[in-house]
Amino acid sequence: MFSLPGASVILRAGDRERQLMMEVKGMAEKVALVTGASGGLGTHVTKALLDAGFSVAGVAPGIRASDFTHPQFRALPVTIDSLDAAKKAAETVIAQLGRIDVLAHLVGGFAGGQTVAETDDGTFQRMFDMNVGSAFHILRGVIPHMRAAGGGRIIAIGSRAAEDPGPGVGAYSASKAALVSLVRTVARENKDAWITANVILPGTMDTPGNRQAMPGADRSQWVDPGSVASLIVWLAGDGGKDVTGAAIPVYGGGL
Repeated sequence: MFSLPGASVILRAGDRERQLMMEVKGMAEKVALVTGASGGLGTHVTKALLDAGFSVAGVAPGIRASDFTHPQFRALPVTIDSLDAAKKAAETVIAQLGRIDVLAHLVGGFAGGQTVAETDDGTFQRMFDMNVGSAFHILRGVIPHMRAAGGGRIIAIGSRAAEDPGPGVGAYSASKAALVSLVRTVARENKDAWITANVILPGTMDTPGNRQAMPGADRSQWVDPGSVASLIVWLAGDGGKDVTGAAIPVYGGGL
């Protein structure tokens, strides 16, 4: 026999088994759209959401169904570089999986090594296209569906540089700061529809790309992408229902 915390009833083993089956079924009905799903962080996030019982539609330019051998995974080989592409991606997810409960937007890019005075227009614009433009497109593609459904969770990946900029990354820092403002605005605009919107600000993450770019760095100070993935799963679940409009620092040992 089992007792539930805060409950006045006692369940027999058979009742508890049925309850657990109902909980798993309910979670399996939740659908997450993950952009950048096959990237260094995206792989961890996609796996974590699948393990938590979500159906996941993974969006990335070259993504394949075989990248994640899970029956609840769908691959959408799409580049989110326009509103039209974002709308088509959202509509495809709705057609295949019936809904979008969670948007985990992980797409972004980095450029650094030059002062603001040295940064050219192309680099500055590219940072805003990759880090703000992609978010702007997918938000406009997904939010109408979430509002129609009566709720949803939006989680974006920013950067510590958004609130703690350093020299040589002016364009990147500015674009990530703009992303924070965009997500916080979305939170305020959609609180009436039970949509939460938050942005995570990780320090340098221990991904294959960062290892290759910084082979001599002290990785003990880097952030485990699995920790960020776990936070996304929590924000997407019942525990995160009251968190919205937040910029959440995840700095690891590099604090």
